[in-house]
Amino acid sequence: MIGVLVSGEGTNLQALIDAGLPVVAVASSRKDAYALVRAHAAGIPGAAFSLDCHLVREERDLLMATWLEEHRVDLVVLAGYMHLLTRPFLDRFAGRIVNVHPSLLPAFPGMKAIDDALAAGVETTGVTVHYVDEGIDTGPVIRQEPVPVEPAETLEERIHAVEHRLLPQVVGELCAR
Repeated sequence: MIGVLVSGEGTNLQALIDAGLPVVAVASSRKDAYALVRAHAAGIPGAAFSLDCHLVREERDLLMATWLEEHRVDLVVLAGYMHLLTRPFLDRFAGRIVNVHPSLLPAFPGMKAIDDALAAGVETTGVTVHYVDEGIDTGPVIRQEPVPVEPAETLEERIHAVEHRLLPQVVGELCAR
């Protein structure tokens, strides 16, 4: 069973839902994330765990991990989740957290990967699905797919198209293990 962590629109969440994967819970870092609307429309329980409701990030992560466990989550997928997870969360789901990132890691980690690739003038960037550790996009790579930078005006759209195909494929394979 899959728990998905989100912070925004939820297009990668929608790709997982559309692929028929067993998403059983969606946790958001923001109360106003449109991804929670997508979860509700699909009949999937959703909850917001915003930092302004907790004294420290570790407390928030512990509550979120407990909520996911109550929904029998085996695999956690970060789909546009814009916060680093702390040790209490990582320990609860050790080796069972994956993230999708819009670059060929280790190149261009962090929140501005597409802008960083454009600024660097590289010919190719891409998409990475990787395991999550305590670092910023530093966990072991599961799969990568290159995406040509040019034409630059459509790069973000083309990267999202690859994410929406690659993430459900990898998650489906992980669920089949």
